[in-house]
Amino acid sequence: MTEVRFYHLQRGVMEHNLPPLLAKIHSIGHRVVVKLGKEDSVKMLDSLLWSFDPNSFLPHGSEGKGIDPLEQPIWLTNNDDNPNNANVLILADGAVSDKISDYDICCEMFNGDDAEAVKIARQHWKAYKEQGMDTVYYQQNDNGGWEKKA
Repeated sequence: MTEVRFYHLQRGVMEHNLPPLLAKIHSIGHRVVVKLGKEDSVKMLDSLLWSFDPNSFLPHGSEGKGIDPLEQPIWLTNNDDNPNNANVLILADGAVSDKISDYDICCEMFNGDDAEAVKIARQHWKAYKEQGMDTVYYQQNDNGGWEKKA
């Protein structure tokens, strides 16, 4: 059964919070698909992951780069596919997926300052619970860390 984790951003934007989360997930050996709502967001995140931490490298790829997705532990996309056989799906930038149950873990990151994003996250929480999925809610604290709230 898929565990769905909600990440309620309270400080900063997705671009500042997603790279450290990806680094943590990658460090424990998970393969990840990051699905974003727009192609421009995929390009932005691709560029950002090359430079977010000058002391480390976060291996990733995306469509159109001429690389084998199976060799990429992190795959960035705005499509609902899993070309790198990931077990973790991250949804951000308003992205949704019909294939959440194909993953062990799904993380939904949403902006707490956006009333519509919060409303949608609540709807998703309810729908996942009705489907019998385990749901976990993390809220960002004043230091930028994550606290499990539910």
